[in-house]
Amino acid sequence: MQARAGMVASFHDYLRQRWEAGCRHGRTLFAEIRELGYLGSFSRLAEFISPWRQPPVEATAELPEVKQLLEETTHGTARQISPQVAAALLTKIRAELTPPQAEIVDTLKQQCPGFAQMRELVLGFRTILRVGKLPTLQRWMERALKTGIHALERFVRTLKQDLSAVEAAVTEPWSNGPVEGHINRLKCYPRFKTTAVCPVL
Repeated sequence: MQARAGMVASFHDYLRQRWEAGCRHGRTLFAEIRELGYLGSFSRLAEFISPWRQPPVEATAELPEVKQLLEETTHGTARQISPQVAAALLTKIRAELTPPQAEIVDTLKQQCPGFAQMRELVLGFRTILRVGKLPTLQRWMERALKTGIHALERFVRTLKQDLSAVEAAVTEPWSNGPVEGHINRLKCYPRFKTTAVCPVL
């Protein structure tokens, strides 16, 4: 069935392009498609893009610790948990978990202290980006480095490569998402394009 104009499904192509371009902030996407004629609510948009927040298999393949922890936790049991599912659950707060997901998280935390440690740090970083301060960020990086978990150590090294930008993301309320959205609309929607005429010298 063809999506009705003004509904979130009718903006699938645009949202997917923005998502793959790196814009993952729901409120930013909401503001952009409202300008394009979206008539629905933010909750409808959040529900529509929620499946895209699951990490791809390639990303979880870079987390050998998660795979190892799962093998140790689920060994000898009938129920197997994929690395991508476990990695996705690292980023979800308790209120966002479904009952089955909460059960998986509780089981992994009880049987695998490493998973519990990773989840605590991942959720801590998520909080820092929203309401954190620079001293909190510094303490978080120190804790992550002391875990001995390679994926976290590599993540901290990546943060330090552009620490000023990370600190700005923590302290400043601004986002370049709206600007990127306007640029992307100029690229993707012909009716917004303009033709620049360069004189021949």
